[in-house]
Parts: sequence; structure tokens; C-alpha cells
Amino acid sequence: MTLNSSRTRRPTIYDVAKRAGVSPSLVSLVLQNPSKVSDKRRNAVLTAMSELGYRPSRAATTLASSRTKSIGLLIDDYRNPWFVDLLRGMESVLSPHGYQVTLADSRPSEHRIKEASDALLAMHVEGLVIAAEPSESMLEPTAGVAPWVPTVVAGWRKGVPLGADLITNDDDRGGVMAAEHLLALGHTRIAHASGGDGAAAHRRAGFSSRLLDAGLELRIAGETGGTSEEDGYAAASWLLDEYPDTTAIFAANDTMALGAFAASKARGLSVPLDLSVIGYDNSPLAKSRYLDLTSVDNRSDLVGIDVAETLLARIQDPSIAPQHKLIEPALVVRGTTARLAD
Repeated sequence: MTLNSSRTRRPTIYDVAKRAGVSPSLVSLVLQNPSKVSDKRRNAVLTAMSELGYRPSRAATTLASSRTKSIGLLIDDYRNPWFVDLLRGMESVLSPHGYQVTLADSRPSEHRIKEASDALLAMHVEGLVIAAEPSESMLEPTAGVAPWVPTVVAGWRKGVPLGADLITNDDDRGGVMAAEHLLALGHTRIAHASGGDGAAAHRRAGFSSRLLDAGLELRIAGETGGTSEEDGYAAASWLLDEYPDTTAIFAANDTMALGAFAASKARGLSVPLDLSVIGYDNSPLAKSRYLDLTSVDNRSDLVGIDVAETLLARIQDPSIAPQHKLIEPALVVRGTTARLAD
């Protein structure tokens, strides 16, 4: 039995043109600028595409239009789900304009971060979002990120490339919120599992300033370390061993809070009966019914929306001056923090 040839190969633009009774150039125009085609002929082309199962080649469209309609997103670690809402917010703005987001995981490595950035730029992305710590080379005025590519930094970092926008959660205020929540519950022996990146530094600064205002001792670990679950476990373990009377721990993010849970369990402590734990980011981890983690919401969705809108504006008008914008965080109280027992 011989199958029909249209079933054994990918349909082409010529197949669509023949089915719709139009020229291949008109099919191409429908793909690139449908508003310039009459409703009747555009509908005929779209109907033919649907009947044939035709899917336009993104590479061919790019070559024809000199546009990739692609935005690069550089994140620091796929294992940390904080970026999920950021991506969702970005796509809510970019998708209606025909843009797609391409992800690259940099991991915290000087070589890998620059490599991932260069890979995205090599794909001719029309905009770049840096949601990771830039390498020193990316911060250099002359050899940093390509100046012709609109760039936005999402979240506090140790540095911002020249000419880039910065859209971030107000992490200093979020650290204050975490401290005030625990103080309101009667906790006075509060520890903090921190990290060495820019966001963690701002969260630590806000948290520390509020505790010092309350006249309390600072108990902090991990200021120069990473922000993974294992880092959270190591920092919380040190804190609970060094300060065994600790009644609450604020973790620099939700993933580190998981490590704090493990450290408390290893010492026979119950959360929140013996130890209150609060995270940061309000990630899918925090929202899970099983963990039910109290967390400061960094409003990554709103950051993502602002990032995308800023990129689109800069793509349309590259002369727009870079801006810095802060998004107000929000405290989400769940089951891992409780009033200190008398």
C-alpha cells in the first residue's frame, strides 16, 4: 500500500498556496504581515494551513524578515523555581506580540554565565533579560553585554550592565516584612540563613535593620554562600548548633527554607511548634499544600510584566533612558510560622 505523498512529508508554503489558490508570495505575506491581506484571501490561506497541518518555519520567517521575535532569559538555576512566575508574567505581555522566550541556565559560574549569555546573543535575540548574577566581564563598559540588544536585569544583582534597565522586587522592604512578622508573633531569638547574591544581600539588609531597631542580636549565616537547599541546610544547621535557643529562622528564599526544615528535623524540632520558618519568593514550593510555607512574595509576576513592557518599549525606541523600578513585596502567611508559646 502506498501512502499519499502529502502524508509522508512536511507540507510546504507551495502546498498551502496551491490549496488556497493563491501565490506563494501571498502566503508569505500572510505569515509576516497579515493585516496587508484582504480578509477573504487571508482566510483562504489560514484554512489551507489548517487542512494541511502546515506549521511555518520560524527560521525561514526570521531570514525573510530579519526579525527573530525572540527574547533571551538568563536564569541562575533551573532547580530553583522562583523564576516560574517571572516567566509567566513576561509571556503574558510578549506572546500577544508574537515573541517567544528562550531560556538559558547559567548556574553560578563566571565562565558559564558569560557562555550562556553569548549563546543567547548568538541566536540574535531581540532583547535579553538577566535574572542571574552577571559575570564581571558582562559589567565591563566596553566588552559587556552587546549594546545593540535591549537588556533588562530582573531582580537585585551585584551589578547592572551599562545601559540596562533594572526591574526588581523591593527586597530591603521584604526583609523588613519578614522580621516584623516574626516580631509580631513574639519571637526575639531570630536567625537568618542568607546567601551571597545581590537579592539575598538586600533581604539581609532589611531584615537586619529591623532587628537592630528592636534591639535584638543578629544571628546570620551564609552571607557569602549559595542559595540552594543544601546551602540552606548548612546555614540553618550552623545557626541551630551555635544558637540552640533560636525560635525562628528567616531563609533568603523558599529553597533554602527547605534546607532549614531538614536541619530542624535532624535536631528533633517541629515546625512551627518549636521553630517558625519563613521563606522568600512565594514560589510553587511555598504554595504547595504539603509545605504550606509562610513566604514573602517577591511579585515575580509583576516584575515579569514590567520587564517585558520595558523591553518592548526599548525595542521600539532604543534611545529611551534606562530606568530602575522597585515592585512592592507582600507577606503571605501560612502554616510554618506561629506565635511563640509562653
